[in-house]
Amino acid sequence: MYILECSDSSYYTGSTNNLELRLLQHQNGEGANHTKKHLPVKLIYFEEFQRIDDAFNREKQVQGWNRKKKEALIKGEFGMLPELSKNYTQYSHTVASTSSATGKPLPLPEPLPLPEPVEGNTSINSP
Repeated sequence: MYILECSDSSYYTGSTNNLELRLLQHQNGEGANHTKKHLPVKLIYFEEFQRIDDAFNREKQVQGWNRKKKEALIKGEFGMLPELSKNYTQYSHTVASTSSATGKPLPLPEPLPLPEPVEGNTSINSP
């Protein structure tokens, strides 16, 4: 699984069983449409897997992340990943409401409790 930085500073996440060849393809405009339109690209992060399907699953996971979370991964700030996985309802600070007549910040709702594990399914997805 790899992450490229494109000329427009966007990120492209992919997976391959031959990183050197795939990077060359991207650089030659033979890769994905996104990288083709935003050349040159540079490799800024990669992870190795024994099985391509594991790499593909990791690719899909990282593709769903926001930019800040991808940047934490790229920088090796693994401790930040759980915090960056939270949605806005899980933060404990307050935010100003755009519809508040008083202009005072409104507290966010308490986060929902986690579901109970289903028998036979004890795996926990990593962030």
